[in-house]
Amino acid sequence: MTPVNRENSTCPEFCPGFIIGIEPPANRTEKAFWFIFRGREILLKLNKNPGVIPKLLDFGELGLSGIREQYLGALEGTHCYSVELPGDTQAPDGMNFVDLRHAYSEMSEQCFELVNKAVQVMEWDRTNQFCSRCGTKTLRKPEERGKECPDCGELFYPRISPAVIVLIRKGKEILLARSPNFPPDLYSLIAGFVEPGESAEAAVIREIREEVGIEVKNIIYFGTQAWPFPNSLMIGFTAEYDSGDIQPDGFEIEDAKWFSVENLPALPGKISIARKLIDNFLKEEGLEV
Repeated sequence: MTPVNRENSTCPEFCPGFIIGIEPPANRTEKAFWFIFRGREILLKLNKNPGVIPKLLDFGELGLSGIREQYLGALEGTHCYSVELPGDTQAPDGMNFVDLRHAYSEMSEQCFELVNKAVQVMEWDRTNQFCSRCGTKTLRKPEERGKECPDCGELFYPRISPAVIVLIRKGKEILLARSPNFPPDLYSLIAGFVEPGESAEAAVIREIREEVGIEVKNIIYFGTQAWPFPNSLMIGFTAEYDSGDIQPDGFEIEDAKWFSVENLPALPGKISIARKLIDNFLKEEGLEV
């Protein structure tokens, strides 16, 4: 792996050297990476790059008041924390809050993975302050990423929501679709959450049927990606068109079409598993990506 300048890189390099941690170090004397969030925005230090993750001895150096902070672990000996800020916090001089969806489009995949972890741990901490069974304030469980109700004993661990995403192929074409929430001209793949009691493969068939009205066959597993909108594990598949005419549902999907490699629309960023599936298709068609 190419060495990186820890002070000036867009983000710390995520690699096998990252060790998950629960208990923060006592009497730390070296600088740490701080992943600081205001809602769904991350605080970045501005420079010639899109921005860098602050590296500080203490979060208090920024003159900001955090609601809660969480220890994440260590990256090759450099400790990492996430921090939740009040919604009205203003960015310090030389720094800016960047919407996560915009920030991810400018991050390396290695950076994405660590920011992904930071925001999900922060959100889990924020949404599990009280027991959902009896309303008592929860207590952090030592030595593990969990919380416990001191009254009823209910346990709370970070929740991961499985979702499927699928590239549907019809000969030399693939099906791409538009959500009403997408940026102008952007198309992507069919995706959706797995329902209770449902297999991932059954979710693929159901989501495609519900959103675009066609049937598929030969469903093949491709890979996974953690995705923090809000706390998903995206499970990627490929499938072949079987039958039916495209009929967008008008709610989740406003438009869907078959596209060949010669007429592809604007696509998701390369960091996403949607783009990895599309790029894999392009490679199979003999195109450089």
